[in-house]
Amino acid sequence: MNSERGALALVGSGEYLVQMQEIESDLLHRGISRGKSNTYIQIPTGAGQESADRIEFWKERGAAQANRMGAECRFLPILKREDAFNPQYIEEVTNAGLIYFSGGDPGYITEIFEGTPLWEKIKSEFFSGSSLAGCSAGAMAFGAKIVGLRISHAQSGLGLIPEIEVIPHYDKFLGWVPDRIASIALRSDEGTYLLGIDEDTALVLTDTWRVQGRAKVHVLKGLADSPHTFVSGDEIALLHSFA
Repeated sequence: MNSERGALALVGSGEYLVQMQEIESDLLHRGISRGKSNTYIQIPTGAGQESADRIEFWKERGAAQANRMGAECRFLPILKREDAFNPQYIEEVTNAGLIYFSGGDPGYITEIFEGTPLWEKIKSEFFSGSSLAGCSAGAMAFGAKIVGLRISHAQSGLGLIPEIEVIPHYDKFLGWVPDRIASIALRSDEGTYLLGIDEDTALVLTDTWRVQGRAKVHVLKGLADSPHTFVSGDEIALLHSFA
């Protein structure tokens, strides 16, 4: 185990909700145990093309969760690319216990953050102990490729975990678009893992990958016995590297 790197969470849905409080609190305290502050950073970039009311909704929901957890909440309205060059926001993530990307449009997250000093700063904090989480679009954007759920082609992600592709809300999407999911599995690159993460569920990397939450994680491609389903508490032996 890398004793310096923080925990990494890929979340299927449910950011900032009561049912995810235990998972988010654990992530925060893992950061604190590595010398980071009791600070809960919200990054709403995935919803950056939505209305001001929607941004305020995410702000209030995250603040409520941070309050339940007894943490200092910092909401960073990084809604356009120039925001990811803002020295104030770069300073705000310094020494944070948990940095959390919420949902929306994963391609927009990549568009805003790729090649920016804020993304480099977030990675630096993660590699020095801060926990890093992405929910739904946030989880998708951490991979090298964003699978096409609503569009037919894949998009580029931020590439933090290049071997992993994520389908969030998997239990819901499977009912909506089963043919699309089957086609994604066929298109998924060799040498990568295609993961379906159910709602209110997270796949968390500490010393190993482990499922947390009420539902399941599905390895659709990449393991010798794929597809395979894992429940809360199960460890999943996924090889990984960081870019």
